Amino acid sequence: MAGLIAAGLAGCINVAAPDKPIVIELNINIRQEVIYRLAEDAAATIEENADIF
Repeated sequence: MAGLIAAGLAGCINVAAPDKPIVIELNINIRQEVIYRLAEDAAATIEENADIF
């Protein structure tokens, strides 16, 4: 009985890779964090070197 069920299910399972690559876009959050940190560093540099600016 188990052999018949296994034979019946063998043709139903189909595993195939997608045609197009899977793309996960995480650039938005990373970019916002980098810009924020750069702005903070720039403000600190301007405050430290006020006579230059």
